[in-house]
Amino acid sequence: MKNKTLFILFTLLLVTAIAAFVIWGIPYFFSPITRVKTESGFGSGTIQAEVTQIIDEGEITLGENPPQLYQVLRVKPLAGEYAGIELELDNGKRQVRYDSIRLEAGDKILIAITPTPDGVLHAYFVDYMRANSLLLLVGIFVVAILALAGKQGFGSLLGLAFSLLVVISYIIPHILDGEDPVRVSIIGAAILLAITLYLTYGWNLKTHAATLSMFISLVLTGTLAWLFVNVTRLTGVGDENALFLVQMADSTINLRGLLLAGMLVGALGVLDDLVITQASAVFEINEANPNLGLRALYSSAANIGRDHVAATVNTLVMAYAGSALPMLLVFTMSKGNFAYLINFSFVAEEVVRTLVGSLGLIAAVPITTLIAAYFALHDEELGAIRPFLGERNSARIGGHHH
Repeated sequence: MKNKTLFILFTLLLVTAIAAFVIWGIPYFFSPITRVKTESGFGSGTIQAEVTQIIDEGEITLGENPPQLYQVLRVKPLAGEYAGIELELDNGKRQVRYDSIRLEAGDKILIAITPTPDGVLHAYFVDYMRANSLLLLVGIFVVAILALAGKQGFGSLLGLAFSLLVVISYIIPHILDGEDPVRVSIIGAAILLAITLYLTYGWNLKTHAATLSMFISLVLTGTLAWLFVNVTRLTGVGDENALFLVQMADSTINLRGLLLAGMLVGALGVLDDLVITQASAVFEINEANPNLGLRALYSSAANIGRDHVAATVNTLVMAYAGSALPMLLVFTMSKGNFAYLINFSFVAEEVVRTLVGSLGLIAAVPITTLIAAYFALHDEELGAIRPFLGERNSARIGGHHH
């Protein structure tokens, strides 16, 4: 009787979360944006151009820097008001280069064009065109995931596309509109959960268990993030891009809220992987040995979860350390005191982000294991509404039912 009551409570919690999302989240998602302005900014003045001729190239030494490759190019803009007008451009003859990439006729690059008061056009090298190479990589990724995961892989690709759509079309505009970044991110996370998990894994008990576990774990992670952002007195100005955002935005941006929102969105991606894997482990163990009780099923699945979370936490820490490697090298070269380093906001933000995300992962294992075990062992106790909840596990259609 007690198990039945707990299972019904879990189910009611999931239904309540879905209802709240439908009643409050969806209208908020489609609310109009009123204060976002568009202005010239990063990348707005660049155009695509084609290298038509290599006029001169060689090595040059600028100041105390090591010798570097320089090239004088003739380029033809492919868009904009100067399209088709060939211009001369030097890459590395007057400015320090940090690469040794040699351009050839026919290569595509990004340039900026500045006219002088007397009408002379000056072209400047901005960056290399990488779109085609990136599209090739995306194509390889799509083929690989479809070959390995089939229909489920296709669902995950749809979920990925939807996730990017929500971030670009909902979360970013609403934050720029001056709304609370935490509230925006929570609703965005709910939308991602409600759509992407079911797109990828289907309508079944395993996904229901993972979704409920994700909500609880995300709330816990968000609470920890809010607590330690306040305890450590983080302000959100550790990232210089945040300062540029404040200067450019037409509305007031809550930088501390933006920091919290970033932690929530970052945790969401890692938690997604953990909770669905843990829920799958519970259902697979239950399918393999339906005679296991709650304690035994929980213990077996928790062993898998501990291994998974240990590897994931290490991956998370190494990912942040890798992204911060240039900064750590600069700090070491300047003979900075590492005891003081952790106090700087740009370092403390990453420490809090990493540890809070890791704590969320650790908590997600017992939460997901317990909820998934109840769903696996007591799914038939819902009676008349059970058929509307789908199969037990997408991996074992038509599998065992208690």
